[in-house]
Parts: sequence; C-alpha cells; structure tokens
Amino acid sequence: MSKIFLIEDNPQILQAMQQALIKWQYESYCVQDWQQLDLQVQQLRPDLIVMDITLPVFDGFYWTKKIRTFSQVPIIFVSAAQMDPNAVRAIATGADDYLVKPFSMEVFISKIQAILRRTQQSFAEELNFEDYRLNMLTNELHYQQQIVKLTPTEGLLLKLFFLQPQQTLSKEVLRQKIWQSGEFIDDAVLNVNMSRLRNKIAPLNLKNRLITERGHGYRLC
Repeated sequence: MSKIFLIEDNPQILQAMQQALIKWQYESYCVQDWQQLDLQVQQLRPDLIVMDITLPVFDGFYWTKKIRTFSQVPIIFVSAAQMDPNAVRAIATGADDYLVKPFSMEVFISKIQAILRRTQQSFAEELNFEDYRLNMLTNELHYQQQIVKLTPTEGLLLKLFFLQPQQTLSKEVLRQKIWQSGEFIDDAVLNVNMSRLRNKIAPLNLKNRLITERGHGYRLC
C-alpha cells in the first residue's frame, strides 16, 4: 500500500484528502511538527508528497528545496494561486505536478495514480545511450565514474529521449506522456523541467546534446 504524506494545514481540505485516500486504499500521513517536516519525511519515507504552498513557519517552496537535498520522492504542489507564476516556481523547485484549489477529489486521486504509475511500474531496469546508462528504478544517470540523481519527472523525460535519439519530440507529446492528467500544465512548466534536467546533466557533458528545435520541440543528438 502506497504511503502519501499530506503537508496541508487546512483541516477541511486535509480531511477530504484523507477520506479520498482511504477510499482508494492508500495510507495517508499528516504533519506532526511544522518546524521539522524534513525529518518526518526522512523517517516516513513516503511514496508521494502532497505539498501546500502557504504553510505555517515556512512555505512549500522552502520545504521542497530541503526535501530535494536528500530525496527524489514525487511531490504534487497544491495552491489557491493561479498557474502562473507559482506552478513554474513549484516545478523549478522540484515538484512533479500541480493542483489549483478548488479541485475535485477525483482529480486529486487521478494525479496521484498517474505519478505513482510512472514511478512504480516495472521499467526495464536500465536504458543506454552511447556510454550513458539510465537506471529507471532509481532515476540515476551513470557516465564513466559519475552519477547524477534525477527526480521521477526528470528521469521520465530523459527516458523518452533515450528511447528516441535523433528524433524531435514535440512539447505536446512530452506533456501528454509525462502529465497525462495535467490539464493545468503548459509549455512554461515543461520548459522549466527541461532547464532543470539540462543543468543536472551538464557535468556529464550531455547538456549541449539536448537541443531545442525552435517551434517544434526537443531532440537528443
């Protein structure tokens, strides 16, 4: 049973989330100490985190940055704010998806299911591109003696390019494959993810080979 950590301070929304998760047979956990969220994540080791932006003590952006220093657990941001610019900032910080309040519990569960499917399904353990090895179970990219740890979203992005090198993948195709239920996802969010991926793979001499085909999409050359 997958463990979902709910970082939400609104009691009504929290209760609705917990009831929906119980219905779909997920284990849900809530915050015990707002000043030590990172320690609770380390102890709980959840399969997915739902992160509100406006929180007591520190906001969701702060905690996501802290969590990303030791974990690549999938994170869904939840906010009453509109998509721009908060969603772009959330994705840049390390989130994997974004929900705008108010939302239905059906949409909430569908996003959780979509992310868990792509992070828990049985991939071929390793994909290769020249001398690069992408471990799809750990989202680690290996090159010579170097290893770069990717988030689940970054790992899936790179997987798509490894499977189709030299082919231009349109932004629409990438959005559909990565955020199947992400009706709020736009090109800006994809662009932020691509920028974040490029920065991570730069030490492995792969950044400049992931090129932008203006007006068309991206290509691994």
